[in-house]
Amino acid sequence: MSAESTPEPGIPGESGTTGPRHRAEGRRKTRGQRKGLLIATWTAAGIVVLGGSGAGFLYFKFNGNIKSVDIDQALGTDRPTKVDNGSENILVLGSDTRSGSNKKLGGGADDGSARSDTAMIVHVYEGHKKASVVSIPRDTLIDRPECTDSDGTEHDAAKDVMFNSAYSTGGASCAVKTVESLTDIRMDHYLEVDFSGFQKLIDELGGVEVTTTKKINDPDSHLDLKAGTHTLTGKQALGLVRTRHGVGDGSDLGRIQLQQAFIKALINQIRTVDLFGSPKKLYDLADTATNAVTTDTGLGSVDELMSFANGLKGISSKNMTMVTMPVQYDPQDGNRVLVDKDKAKLVWKALENDRAIPKSATKGTATGQAKGVVTSS
Repeated sequence: MSAESTPEPGIPGESGTTGPRHRAEGRRKTRGQRKGLLIATWTAAGIVVLGGSGAGFLYFKFNGNIKSVDIDQALGTDRPTKVDNGSENILVLGSDTRSGSNKKLGGGADDGSARSDTAMIVHVYEGHKKASVVSIPRDTLIDRPECTDSDGTEHDAAKDVMFNSAYSTGGASCAVKTVESLTDIRMDHYLEVDFSGFQKLIDELGGVEVTTTKKINDPDSHLDLKAGTHTLTGKQALGLVRTRHGVGDGSDLGRIQLQQAFIKALINQIRTVDLFGSPKKLYDLADTATNAVTTDTGLGSVDELMSFANGLKGISSKNMTMVTMPVQYDPQDGNRVLVDKDKAKLVWKALENDRAIPKSATKGTATGQAKGVVTSS
């Protein structure tokens, strides 16, 4: 959740060869106003502004809404070293639970399971003026490390399993452990949003305007858009970031391109929303955002989320680099991809050293066929 924008220095998005076709699963606001909305991109919009209003009882209400997981306690000390260079790495997951209010949105059986259909590493550079976002394809085959979930249950390691099995196996802590094993980079924070919260948040923001260059029709994700400009409702936005069969080659890599395009459009849309003109909208956004997210304990309060948002206030779509983790199609199974280890190492080393991702990191890697299908209006 590909339109890619590249800060200087940076890379111009996902370059390289296109893989074979596979089927598989109003008014300009001030800088201060924009900072409270920027965090909406990571589902925490509204609490920054509202938290600063001095409404004490609301502060405690929203504090109580936030769910958090003690990642540090679950993972212990067997983790990559924390880099002290002013940068931050945040693992952002979209939770694909099939139970409760998400069942209607996600489809499928209500088996109580949950998956991470959207996974992104957000690297905020020193100075917090630019960021790189690296999407991890859910269909990537990886070796999942042994891990302990937040309830203390231990889970055995597994070889050649899909990336999103880490979350369905052991929740947030296993997802973080798997990403750290894959990248050898310490995740400073964890942020998760579920289907129903995402949909409601987009509706309360007034929708997001995008332009589609092709028709998108995917009954599986309940999305039917003609080519043209649309203000997406929450339901349509959710359909867009989930669709894979409605456009392009039907791959997870194409879906990632749509997700990245939507994030860019959302960030651009944020600048036009007037939260201060409606106290009710402000309240609704804050209530929805804090109910929708699960964070690590380091972000598990209104104060911490306010501080986090403040650190992102200088980042716009123009100074975000958005790429996909370098992969190649699995020659044994066209519905799966394999990490291009040499190329991926270039990405992880760049982030570890707080440098721009080099162009060579994505050159020649597999990519979807949905680039440019969705753009900001």
